[in-house]
Amino acid sequence: MNAGLTAATSGRVLRQVRTDHRTIGLIIIVPCVLLGLLAWIYDGTPVFDAIGPALLGVFPMIVMFIVTSVATLRERQSGTLERLLTTPMGKGDFMLGYAVAFGALAVAQALVATGFAVWICDLDVAGPLWLLIVVAVFDAVLGTALGLLASGFARTEFQAVQFMPAFVLPQFLLCGLLTPRDQLPTVLEWLSDVLPLSYAVDAMKEIARNADPVTAVLTDLGIVAGFIAVALALASLTLSRRSA
Repeated sequence: MNAGLTAATSGRVLRQVRTDHRTIGLIIIVPCVLLGLLAWIYDGTPVFDAIGPALLGVFPMIVMFIVTSVATLRERQSGTLERLLTTPMGKGDFMLGYAVAFGALAVAQALVATGFAVWICDLDVAGPLWLLIVVAVFDAVLGTALGLLASGFARTEFQAVQFMPAFVLPQFLLCGLLTPRDQLPTVLEWLSDVLPLSYAVDAMKEIARNADPVTAVLTDLGIVAGFIAVALALASLTLSRRSA
C-alpha cells in the first residue's frame, strides 16, 4: 500500500461528501434526531440513561453502513473504481482510503452525537465522556467496514440498502440491547459472541455503569478493531479491475 495514494483517495471522498448536503445531514443530524426522540419519549424516566449509551453506538453504525455501502457502489457502477484500479493504486489503498475518509466523518459524527446526547438530552454516564466518544467512533468505523463489504455483493443502490437487514438487524437483536446476552437461548448467545456489535454495546454499557471502565472497554474495542480489519480485508477481495 502507498500512503500517498491512500491519502489521495481519502481526500477525493471527503471532497465529494462536502458537496452532498443530504449525506452530511444523514451522517451528522439523523443520529441526533433519533437520540433526541428517544430522550423525549422516555423523559422523566431512567430508561434513556439505561439504553442511550448503547444506542449512541448503534445509530452511528447503521448510518455509516448505509452511507458507505451506497457511496462505494456508486464508484463501482460509474466505472470510477475500474479506472482507479488501472492506475498504480492497489485494492488496499482504495479500501484504506475509504476507511480513513469515513473514519474522519465518524469522528465528527461521534463528537456531535455524544455532545447532543450528554448536554442537550442530559444523558448520564458514570464513565469518562472521552471514552464514550472513542467507542462511538469505533462503532461508526465498524459500520463503514461492513458497508464496504456489503457493497461488493450489491448490484444496485436499492440492493445495497436491502443488505442492511442481513448485516445489521441480527446484530441489533442479539447485541444485548433488548435482552441481556447471558439470558438468550444458548445457541443465540453463542451467535451473539461472534457478532461485532455485541462487543460495542458491551463497551457502551460498561461506560454507562462503571466510573473506571478503561480496561474492560479496551478489551471490547480490541475485538471490534479485529472485526473491522477482517471486514476490510474481505471487502478488498470483492474489488475487481473489471466492472461487473
